[in-house]
Amino acid sequence: MRRRLTYALAAPLLAAAISLVVSSIALLLVGKSPATAYRAMWESLDSADALVTVLNVAAPYYVMGLAVALGFKMGLFNIGADDQYRLGALMAAAVGAAVTLPAPLHVLLIVVVAMAVAGAYAGVAGVLKVTRGVNEVVSTIMLNFIATGITAYLLTVYLRDKRVRLQSETKSIKPSGWLPSLNRALGWVGYHLPSGTVLEGFIVIAALTGVGFYLLLSRTRFGFDLRATGANPWAARSSGVNANGMIMKTIVLSGAIAGLAGMGPLLSEIHKYGDTFPTALGFTGIAVALLGRNSPTGIAVGALVWAAIEQASRGLAQAGIPPEIGKILQGTLLLSAVVAFEVVRRYGQAAEVREAAAKANAARPGQPLPAAAS
Repeated sequence: MRRRLTYALAAPLLAAAISLVVSSIALLLVGKSPATAYRAMWESLDSADALVTVLNVAAPYYVMGLAVALGFKMGLFNIGADDQYRLGALMAAAVGAAVTLPAPLHVLLIVVVAMAVAGAYAGVAGVLKVTRGVNEVVSTIMLNFIATGITAYLLTVYLRDKRVRLQSETKSIKPSGWLPSLNRALGWVGYHLPSGTVLEGFIVIAALTGVGFYLLLSRTRFGFDLRATGANPWAARSSGVNANGMIMKTIVLSGAIAGLAGMGPLLSEIHKYGDTFPTALGFTGIAVALLGRNSPTGIAVGALVWAAIEQASRGLAQAGIPPEIGKILQGTLLLSAVVAFEVVRRYGQAAEVREAAAKANAARPGQPLPAAAS
């Protein structure tokens, strides 16, 4: 147990140390003090408002990380999560602005539209893979560009709010389609956030999505078939699993969860789709999933760390330090984490082999194990 805990902590600590060293070197090359930079970053996080901002930003990152991780578990690389959530958000914003319903039904309709559109668009890559053998990395990257064109065309020609002339955006969703904040719930337990600070309700949806992700993969037949197909598709097929069916189900569900991730900014912050809608959320989800090793808990930690670095980087400009240092820190953390986890995994396997060999030799004194063939 102690050894497993040591290995579990060794990789992230090693990755963090490497990223700090690389970022410090970058700071020294531009003539800035690493101590000053890290102090400014820490001070940017040392407030209730900053911590709330980190939680609000991390929630969509977490859901998007789950969407990407679902594909990774199956051996599918859904690089198109970025276009899927943007297309889903556009259609959800248009439908949400066009109808008036009671609050719960209004929110539910918007979420269902977003997930259905995003999942359907992801299914295009699935169809290409199961019918023509097109690699999903190639197809989803190409579909990214197609979705960008489709989104721009629909927004400019059909779904644009004609009253706004300076930029393209849909009409705003009515308040009945907004997610309530968690400020009132915090007040019930005696904690009151500073004025102007809002803890978004999408955090609850993100947490429930994580629980559902865990239960789906660990407690259902579908999750077992998904993991089995990802580990060994030939063995899974031999045991009766429909590989093509699993590919379609997994990539559609991955796209649907990606569509859900876009509901964070849509239902809690902006309430419309336009030029100011967040972009590149899908690619951040890939980074977060890799940091979290496709585990719901690990992805949550990765999303929080990623959002915290973004928030902390805002303090660099005030200290006269290029804020791009934050990007360097994120990039080196991702790369070093991937390498560190693999190094620790191999070291742990080698240690287990040596321990097993030692126990076998101790159990059979005078009969050493034969040397491994070179």
